[in-house]
Amino acid sequence: MKAVELQAVGSSLVVADRPRPTAPEGGTVIDVTACGVCHSDIHVVDGVYPSPLPLVLGHEVTGVHPELGPVIVYAPWGCGSCRFCRAGEEMLCPDGREAGIFADGGYAEAMAVPDPRYLHPLDGLDPVTSAPLACGGLTAFRAVKHTLPVLRAAGPEARAVVLGAGGLGQFAIQYLRLLTDAEVIAGDPSPAKQARARELGAGHAGAPDELDGPATVVLDFAGADQSLAAAARLVARQGLVVVVGLYGGRIPFGLGAVPHEARLMSSIWGSPAELDELLALARRERIEHTVEVMALADAEHAHQRLRRGEVAGRVVLVPPTEGASA
Repeated sequence: MKAVELQAVGSSLVVADRPRPTAPEGGTVIDVTACGVCHSDIHVVDGVYPSPLPLVLGHEVTGVHPELGPVIVYAPWGCGSCRFCRAGEEMLCPDGREAGIFADGGYAEAMAVPDPRYLHPLDGLDPVTSAPLACGGLTAFRAVKHTLPVLRAAGPEARAVVLGAGGLGQFAIQYLRLLTDAEVIAGDPSPAKQARARELGAGHAGAPDELDGPATVVLDFAGADQSLAAAARLVARQGLVVVVGLYGGRIPFGLGAVPHEARLMSSIWGSPAELDELLALARRERIEHTVEVMALADAEHAHQRLRRGEVAGRVVLVPPTEGASA
């Protein structure tokens, strides 16, 4: 089968011929339909994670299972026995193996999955446009869920600021609109992303340094020094800042450094139950996101475009159709 490998840190992706994977003990194999290209894939290439190489990247995967039919893959594979796994939050497992980061993922024509429980039926959702829900959509969904009690307690005065109106931020704007009555404000330096945020339901959008607080909650999808500083400036007393972005920013924290009793937390990926919730929401409501389809063999080109900031939403890689490759 055709697969796209990362063979060395910092190197270009290579299209390789690999044997079709065999099912691990207790596991299964799916034929890949589509795989989203995530910023975390770029971090793997850059050596941010201690990923084993060579590696097939890709963790936003949909495919076809012989019994279950069209499925989406839950990619944070836990150990199954720690307290996080027992609580159904495998993305927090300290011994987890995320697909496409620590185990071969979906930049391929087929993919091994260690347990069928990680396969969630699509039940009518489009497999190509749904692929980004596995990470981008799910990560934003969990982040928004953290804010719901705070927003609901604030009542009609609730204000939610989304910093970063790219792929994840665009999901968050829609979830906030669908799940809360809060005023939604988007902060992004890009006029095009500001316009897109308004189209998706933000009541106001502008550059982060132009926004005024206080905000009941701030969701930071950049996580850079500048965005964290903006979040600390905007959040209200007893407000909540949820940091999702991976840009490695830091700000001072202590009494007086942020508004009184404001809380700052990180949010990572999402649970299997939350993926089910998100898929159910996607079946009930229209969740818009920009998907650009590219051939699996063009994965390196997709990465370069993502690095240059040329991707408006998500690139989704699609393997060749049956019979088109050796």
